[in-house]
Amino acid sequence: MSYDIKFRRRAMAYWNDGHSKSETAAVFRVGTTTLQRWKSQLNETGNLSPKKRQESWRKIDPERLRKYIAEHPDAYQHEIATAFGVSLHAIQKALKRLDSVVTSSSEHSSP
Repeated sequence: MSYDIKFRRRAMAYWNDGHSKSETAAVFRVGTTTLQRWKSQLNETGNLSPKKRQESWRKIDPERLRKYIAEHPDAYQHEIATAFGVSLHAIQKALKRLDSVVTSSSEHSSP
């Protein structure tokens, strides 16, 4: 959860006015760790603006997954997970992001 910068400033001003950290936390309904983090951020950077979320590379490359699905259209999700060296849940999430439909059943129905 990201708190508004004005809210952060008010909380820090309240704390700097001589109130204890736990009292400030109770009044503003935030954790004492949050207050300490804000204070550290203010000392280090000089501002209280929320930090940007760092984007990270996904474990499963979407293009590689699309290519694998194109080459193996009848592959089960557990087979894809094994091929990519990840959990079944990770494959399910990746497929949902790709908006793909791949059968999740490990049993193959007979004609």
